[in-house]
Amino acid sequence: MPQDSLLVAALGDIHGRFHRVEAWLDALEQARGRRVDLVLAVGDVEAFRRADDHRRKAAKRSMPAEFAEYADGLRRVKRPLYFIGGNNEDFEALHDLQDGGDLAPDVHYLGRAGLRELDGLRVAYLSGIHAPRFIDQPLRRPTSLDTSKQAGYFRASEVERVSAARDVDLLLVHEWPRGIVQKARDEPPSPPRPLPSPWIGNPVTRKLVDAVQPKWVLCGHSHKPFAVSLESHGRAPSRVACMDQASRPDTSVFWLEFEGREAQRAGWGITGVTAWEAGQRWGLHTLPPGVPESGPGNGTDSEPRGDGATA
Repeated sequence: MPQDSLLVAALGDIHGRFHRVEAWLDALEQARGRRVDLVLAVGDVEAFRRADDHRRKAAKRSMPAEFAEYADGLRRVKRPLYFIGGNNEDFEALHDLQDGGDLAPDVHYLGRAGLRELDGLRVAYLSGIHAPRFIDQPLRRPTSLDTSKQAGYFRASEVERVSAARDVDLLLVHEWPRGIVQKARDEPPSPPRPLPSPWIGNPVTRKLVDAVQPKWVLCGHSHKPFAVSLESHGRAPSRVACMDQASRPDTSVFWLEFEGREAQRAGWGITGVTAWEAGQRWGLHTLPPGVPESGPGNGTDSEPRGDGATA
């Protein structure tokens, strides 16, 4: 194994299920025969500090309040975990950490938007989802259900901050870039499985990807796995990997093995089986076999809601 080799594990929406993802990462390490050096989570982590807060704010999912054990020091994650915000988070706790901060030992919130170097990789990130009605409004301190909801929407100034990034290895976003489903639909041969609605995702994130041109884009939010490569004449490809929520490991865990800053191989789940190697085409064919057919999803591929959000 080269000395500068790096194993990065990405997680879809955790939604408070910290115990199971820790066990999944243990299994991935055993399968790959090496340590996971870095863990990246693409939002909806739901790292609530107190169990009663979690039940009150995330009651619609009735998820276990497992993060409280990590915040209280009863448990500790085994690998450094860096996450962005989704649209379901403890926004009261995150408001004073807009440029990032630690929530527990080795649990790091990256912040609302920016660029960080992690283990030699240049990682850009944008938290939240698109709500056209709020994108130009100032961010208010979340003190009510309504203002907490608005904290889950990114703002134009945050998008602009990330748009200036260049030479990016990984771009973390919560909501899918608009148009990736149509891109997969248009590629020969015909997609091997039914595809989500072409309206899934948002155009702002797509413009961000086109401006930054990262090597890899990691996203969650829509609770289904997806893979497509965005490229055009004169542009290096941006390989997009969208992950499911943390309900099954084969679709909610995605890993990349780097040598230096170049990804050499990638795979889904915790079996350690390689789905892609450098020089190969990236797309739907890399998804694990037996992935459930893509239906309408969890409502995230619908037209904007009354509050202007796309999810």
